[in-house]
Amino acid sequence: MASADLKDELLCSICLCIFKDPVMLRCGHNFCRVCIDRVLDTQDESGVYTCPECREEFQERPALMKNINLHNVAEHFLFTQPDPVEISGILCTYCVDSPVPAVKSCLMCEASLCEKHLRVHSKSSEHVLSDPSTSLENRKCSVHKEVLKYYCTKDSACICVSCSLVGEHQGHRVEMLDEASENKKGKLRNIFQKLSTKREETEERVQNLEERRRKAQEKASGEAERVTALFTDIRRRLDNLEKRVLSEISRQEKEESILLSALMKKLEIKKDELSGKMRHIEEMCNMTDPLTVLQEPDTGDLCDTEEEGGDEDINRCLHDVGDLDVAVISDKLHTLCDIITDIRRGIYVEGPRDILLDVNTAGNNVLISDDLKTATWTLISQNQVMSSRRFTSGRHYWDVESSRSGDWRVGMCYPSIDRRGDQSYIGDNNKSWSLRSYSNQYSVRHDGKEIQLPDKISSDRFRICLDYEAGQLSFYVLCDPIRHLHTFTATFTEPLHAAICVFRKQSMNYYGNISYSSLKINS
Repeated sequence: MASADLKDELLCSICLCIFKDPVMLRCGHNFCRVCIDRVLDTQDESGVYTCPECREEFQERPALMKNINLHNVAEHFLFTQPDPVEISGILCTYCVDSPVPAVKSCLMCEASLCEKHLRVHSKSSEHVLSDPSTSLENRKCSVHKEVLKYYCTKDSACICVSCSLVGEHQGHRVEMLDEASENKKGKLRNIFQKLSTKREETEERVQNLEERRRKAQEKASGEAERVTALFTDIRRRLDNLEKRVLSEISRQEKEESILLSALMKKLEIKKDELSGKMRHIEEMCNMTDPLTVLQEPDTGDLCDTEEEGGDEDINRCLHDVGDLDVAVISDKLHTLCDIITDIRRGIYVEGPRDILLDVNTAGNNVLISDDLKTATWTLISQNQVMSSRRFTSGRHYWDVESSRSGDWRVGMCYPSIDRRGDQSYIGDNNKSWSLRSYSNQYSVRHDGKEIQLPDKISSDRFRICLDYEAGQLSFYVLCDPIRHLHTFTATFTEPLHAAICVFRKQSMNYYGNISYSSLKINS
């Protein structure tokens, strides 16, 4: 009774439910915040606000004060109330006065029973009890209307006794339902175990893919930072170069302007002197008195010989001024070559981490090191080897080092290159491109056509750069600064492999000793 009285005190007079976030008006009455806000919203149009409980009027919309104590009491009341008893969806067939949950169902009677009626129900074996069910007819044979007690293993069907003895399942191997159920559960457990294993494998693959995606995102982020830094550096260096070149142009222009201004000043003075002499001559020519004319100094004195020397100085200065010194400006602009070289270094970022030589492609004449990065000439026949990695896209580079002076070729080739005959060497056919060293002379070769490199090369380290989509294969010598040697341009139609070809070099001493060519790929 006390609980009911307390509940009445905790009811909102608007929604008639237990207070939710109760607030209080100045008059002292409490309401749910949502409820009183809705009431006050409807009173906005009239401009007159009243308490729904006592009808006290307010000139302005009243402020709502949260009632913490009432809120705590309402929360505690709801917490202490017992949960309502849920009635099962399947009710006792015989409890007609009030619904009572069923605890069992009888297949024979096709009825559901509560605990009370279950105690007085028949204990005969024909009355098979099961968990409460609304589809009891599904547990009986549709032909004989008998309880399904057996399982026909041949037809994979649940059958009754009559089906087994005289029906269509006569003579078939049958099992009790419990036995058949356990057998099926065993099979299902095996399937479950296999599915569980597959799910674990799938989860592992998902995790691997997630890790690959994370690494791809990290790599993309790193590449974006690298490219941003590269272009920032390029812009900075270009800006600095532009300032230096413009400063040089300004300096030359200023110096020339100063010199020309000085010459112009001298010429202006000379012009004024000549104008004065010309006026004096005109005055003499206008004189009518012969005596006065003849008494004036000889006209030859008016042209001072020293002034002729002054003319020569001025002419010499004019000759020396000339135009801007373009050679100096061009020399400063030559720094662009270094910037472009550094840009190439920044672009080719796919290094030779996994450029390994493929032993299966090595000729009999080539000895491959254990780390698969060094090829050395031996004393048999074939002397060429390809990389195990192939390239079908992207930009890549790798470095090659000649361990001692010798004859060799480095480059790239298609996997379909002929491996026999004189035209099998890289560069001697249309399926390969190479940089060649022969008797300390260097050249590039493709399809048997050779281009000699005129510059002297003292370094024994070289770089090969591939841009597959652009169809460019470039060779550089790794000196300081790095120097571009040659770029082949082609439309690549097959995957490309790095290739190395090494030869022996005959030493010209008395004993005819032989030294061997050796090339190493640097990571």
